Amino acid sequence: MLLLRAVAGPRLPPLPLPRRGCSRLPPRPPLLGGGRRGAAAPVLAALLGLGAALAYGERRRRVAQAAQATPAPHYPRYTREEVGRHRSPRDRVWVTHGTEVFDVTDFVELHPGGADKVLLAAGGALEPFWALYAVHNQPHVLELLREYKVGELGPEEAPPALAAAQDPFAGDPPRHPGLRVNSQKPFNAEPPVELLAERFLTPNELFFTRNHLPVPAVDPGSYRLRVEGPGGRALSLSLAELRSRFPKHEVTATLQCAGNRRSEMSRVRPVKGLAWDIGAISTARWGGARLRDVLLHAGFGEEREGEWHVCFEGLDVDAGGAPYGASIPYGRALSPAADVLLAYEMNGEELPRDHGFPLRVVVPGVVGARSVKWLRRVAVSPAESPSHWQQNDYKGFSPCVDWDTVDYSSAPAIQELPVQSAITHPRPGAAVPAGELTVKGYAWSGGGREVVRVDVSLDGGRTWRVARLAGERPVPGRAWAWTLWELQAPVTPGAELEIVCKAVDGSYNVQPDTVAPIWNLRGVLSNAWHRVRVTVSR
Repeated sequence: MLLLRAVAGPRLPPLPLPRRGCSRLPPRPPLLGGGRRGAAAPVLAALLGLGAALAYGERRRRVAQAAQATPAPHYPRYTREEVGRHRSPRDRVWVTHGTEVFDVTDFVELHPGGADKVLLAAGGALEPFWALYAVHNQPHVLELLREYKVGELGPEEAPPALAAAQDPFAGDPPRHPGLRVNSQKPFNAEPPVELLAERFLTPNELFFTRNHLPVPAVDPGSYRLRVEGPGGRALSLSLAELRSRFPKHEVTATLQCAGNRRSEMSRVRPVKGLAWDIGAISTARWGGARLRDVLLHAGFGEEREGEWHVCFEGLDVDAGGAPYGASIPYGRALSPAADVLLAYEMNGEELPRDHGFPLRVVVPGVVGARSVKWLRRVAVSPAESPSHWQQNDYKGFSPCVDWDTVDYSSAPAIQELPVQSAITHPRPGAAVPAGELTVKGYAWSGGGREVVRVDVSLDGGRTWRVARLAGERPVPGRAWAWTLWELQAPVTPGAELEIVCKAVDGSYNVQPDTVAPIWNLRGVLSNAWHRVRVTVSR
């Protein structure tokens, strides 16, 4: 129970803690009452079951008696660096809470949410994870934790010093330590795979982060959005005006980076880009004004003759002052069925800084690169955005194209993404118990196309089973959010499994079976069958 559930909405499973292996560490200080470490297991089991209240009362009585008979132990002091060396059962699993240090190796396999959740906090602080799983904020949980205490942090251990003032990233916001970081400056990270598909809506703290530049500091009181177009037409709106003049519209939509699963392409041939695993994708409930309503209010018509685009610029700028930018076709921006938002809320809260505070674009069904954050300008134009990220990035090419022959002007900018799916459980290389195996994952397709089926194979694609899809059927043509899926199947001891998944959308688009034919030099659009190899324990 050592990692927090979200306070509102469907709850994530608690973060788990690891089991003790053979230790080369010096003996621990004695437990309260002189008890053996192994004796804690039945108490833990009772406390985590239906008899928690009775067990906790009896345990408090016994602990109080032991405390009167045994003097408080003296604990050694450690640095955070020393704690950080203990991240696996082999090296012992240490965590901190406040100024105390705990070796929770013995508890890992006992954790109700699973060992993998506890290991997310290994070598670091529990508090950021407990902030996600509020069930841990109970007296008996802290008492259980203190049975695993091995030391304290030294008095010199203080929060890390702020970055130097000249660092353009010094003003970036704090991030959740559970994120899997692909780059620090600019910050790019994905949620732990262990938590990715545990709930339909991704908690804001764990939503994948794709930043191209430093996060701007924006004063919401002085913020203005500029809306511009041909003929000098212009409109300036404050946040208060956006909220008061336009009806609030809400959309549940999945955003996916074009480079999601790029690491799999790198195994075929090297590519340029962040080594995203399967987590550059997340889902949220977005709230804000429809872009359509704002453009109509500014005097732009439902349709325009010829080719037109709606361009977006962010407040995030490079060293030369050039902003991040992107664009979408005018027809999508004005379509009442496209649900394009100027969003100021994310999962019922104001946008976090990493996700575009105070205002961002959300373009459902389209690559995340077009959902510009920290929005400062919307412009109607006969040409696409001139931004580097629209013209010279986020485009797909043939496997035969290399950096000597690539011509970015020859390929269209990515808009809608292809059908996608991935396995989130079990993890590659895992040893799974014999009996019934549960396989979980996500599936999604661009353009609002519904995922109608997910096929799963346990033998590398020779035979197939159909997974169960969770959730309700979306509105036809507006399936903006992912589908979570699950399959249960019997497995025999000692078997070597190659688990494979592939999704099929409402247009009967299906994922390709291998990566090599879709390889491209930027590693985008990686949507081949996802494969996970595991062993069944004997």
